[in-house]
Amino acid sequence: MIRAEGIRKTFGCRKAINNITVTIQEGNIFGLVGTNGAGKSTFLRILSGVLKPEAGTVTIDELPVFENEKAKAKICFLSDTAYFFPGATPKTMAHYYGIVYPEFDKKRFDELLNKFGMEQDAKINTFSKGMKKQVSVLLGICTNTQYLFCDETFDGLDPVMRQAVKSIFASEILNRNFTPVIASHNLRELEDICDHVGLLHQGGILLSRDLEDMKFHIQKIQCVIQNPVLEEELLRELDVMQHEKRGSLLTIIARGTKEEIMERVESKYPVFGEVLPLSLEEIFISETEVAGYDIKNLIC
Repeated sequence: MIRAEGIRKTFGCRKAINNITVTIQEGNIFGLVGTNGAGKSTFLRILSGVLKPEAGTVTIDELPVFENEKAKAKICFLSDTAYFFPGATPKTMAHYYGIVYPEFDKKRFDELLNKFGMEQDAKINTFSKGMKKQVSVLLGICTNTQYLFCDETFDGLDPVMRQAVKSIFASEILNRNFTPVIASHNLRELEDICDHVGLLHQGGILLSRDLEDMKFHIQKIQCVIQNPVLEEELLRELDVMQHEKRGSLLTIIARGTKEEIMERVESKYPVFGEVLPLSLEEIFISETEVAGYDIKNLIC
């Protein structure tokens, strides 16, 4: 388990991280989403012990992280811009990782490299951005560390490779003690893989929720209720987060189970009523607006 409590970090006059408190449970895929400059990279560097916070504490399995070899042995951190030695090949990088990480699985790395269609002895500096990202992710996976911190992991990957990497993450969780933390500026990249998502905004955690819990307790409904009095009654009776009316069609995002909400809708004698799929982006926009923030233009 990872615990960050009261973390603060400034660079000059700029507050990069401002009083972050968050818990990341083992065996979950934790998504950290936020715009460029929100503090994602700084936060991951603090979690991995690369940077020391000016205030607060970070522990991994109750071990302080900064300058603690035992704690850092549990972590592999993949930065947004992967570094490879000049003239390095996947083979030479695997050799280096094998020195740093005693549990590095060279056989698995070779197998994955072959599946991804890359040659062991090819110069990495001749690879595309996406291919370099693939090599970085495969190296990180094969370290066999308990925690893998990924900064913009999917940036530069085509849709097929994104799905391949997501499948590898899911397989790792099933087969060993593995907890990835994935930072991204794009909610849509995290929606189908993460168990828990934290929204980072202006250096602080604006929202941190379990995805399944959010999706179960927040619904999007479209309905047509001809009687305006009954329509107003419905809006008062539901725990409405957002609502919009276009012509006779009323769209509502409200808290509650499908059964509870549709029972209320049916009691107003609708001409039409249905529950629609709700995207992660819509959930976050609704939640943050309720909290007093308008972030429609801050997530993509």
